[in-house]
Amino acid sequence: MKTVDALAIEDLEEHPVWQYADNEASDETDLRPVRRLPVTNLTGKIVGVRVVLANGQQRWALFGNVDTTNARLTEHSLTLSVERDGRWFHAARYHDFDYEQRGPEQLASFLGLRVDDVYPISYDLRQHAEGDPLALCGTVRKEPTERLSRAEIIGMAVP
Repeated sequence: MKTVDALAIEDLEEHPVWQYADNEASDETDLRPVRRLPVTNLTGKIVGVRVVLANGQQRWALFGNVDTTNARLTEHSLTLSVERDGRWFHAARYHDFDYEQRGPEQLASFLGLRVDDVYPISYDLRQHAEGDPLALCGTVRKEPTERLSRAEIIGMAVP
């Protein structure tokens, strides 16, 4: 088992999909590798893939909260962490309480780049998961295409 912050690129190259451990003996950030791919859903899982930044650079990133059947929900709930020099930056979403401390400007600074060199970030998870291609392949924008309230986001997630 590993924690999110302890995941190394070598771990992701060997096992791109990791599942949160759900037993009482583990910490809430403990992960175990998923060995059978592609998966049919990404609930309780993170996926490590190379992403392409706006300037064409490739970086390793972790994605969570991906709903393989709902692209709109994924756009608003997607979590993103980007690696640099063995460290992960966990980006905040526009509706997170700490967006001012972990938003687009801070991610760009972590990477030593300008915001416009970072965003949009292109990703493709289709090699590791089955589902709606629009939910599994897309871009993370500096600003969302639409802003929803937390209640609206929760409403989408709970049918």
